[in-house]
Amino acid sequence: MPLLEVTDLRTYFHTRRGVYRAVDGVSFSLEKGETLGLVGESGSGKSVTCYSLLGLIPSPPGRIESGRARFDGTDLLHCSPAELRAIRGRRISMIFQDPMTSLNPYLRVSEQLIEPLLIHEKIAKADALARGLAMLEAVGINDAAARIHGYPHEFSGGMRQRVMIAMALITRPELLIADEPTTALDVTVQAQILELIRRLQREMGMAVIFVTHDLGVVSGLCDRVQVMYAGRIVETADTRTLFKAPRHPYSRALQCSIPSLQPKGRELYTIPGLPPDLSKPPAGCAFAPRCDQVAEGCQQRDPRLQAVGASQATACLRVQAGEL
Repeated sequence: MPLLEVTDLRTYFHTRRGVYRAVDGVSFSLEKGETLGLVGESGSGKSVTCYSLLGLIPSPPGRIESGRARFDGTDLLHCSPAELRAIRGRRISMIFQDPMTSLNPYLRVSEQLIEPLLIHEKIAKADALARGLAMLEAVGINDAAARIHGYPHEFSGGMRQRVMIAMALITRPELLIADEPTTALDVTVQAQILELIRRLQREMGMAVIFVTHDLGVVSGLCDRVQVMYAGRIVETADTRTLFKAPRHPYSRALQCSIPSLQPKGRELYTIPGLPPDLSKPPAGCAFAPRCDQVAEGCQQRDPRLQAVGASQATACLRVQAGEL
């Protein structure tokens, strides 16, 4: 039985300018100890999918229209607020995208770090501080004993990111959601943080959902990958298969956009056009206006995810018809 099973998740934002279908029928599962990558351009629905699972969608204007998200037998989308609070931060933790805006500038790092322990495990503050200090040392913060009582502005960007990781892992969760945890970090710190997540995952045996637009990171970290576009999953496969033989034109276009794969001296590839307006979704394939393999039927028929191999599924009509 999967640790997490999401079925037909739909999250819409109801605004004065229309209804934005940020997540529109997303389904996936995650096994214990597995690392799942969610990739795609900004605005494809990756973060909203994760926020929906944890009840973090602002309402209004956001609303979960339908779907189920079973986590170890509990439906995260339909359980009571008390049940969700008991799971969130203890059994499921999240590393948010921007550590400076996620950390409270008025509170010392120590207060924010041990808060999950005080809430969920109700242990003495001295014991919580000891565990917090050990976790800061585990994530590689030098002289942790002297720094634990500092304020967020006294830490560098990379160190604040490590504090966020320590906060997420201090309760030893079963599932970690990492929402672009290496954004805006230099490559050295990025490599250190990715290795840290890998090491702690091995030690704790937790599952990880890794949200990113960096396919290079995905190739070395994830077991499976799901490519999102316009609020939907357009391709899913194990990492090796996706990088060796991507089937959906959008997946191929994303790979062509990786600078390190470009021949030296050639102009960098960019995907033409812009993602669609999610308040006015097209009748057919959402990627059709930007696709170099588009055919006449693509703009009339709405593609659905279908298996095209033992471990691969795609939402391209031409691939499903055997034309590509």
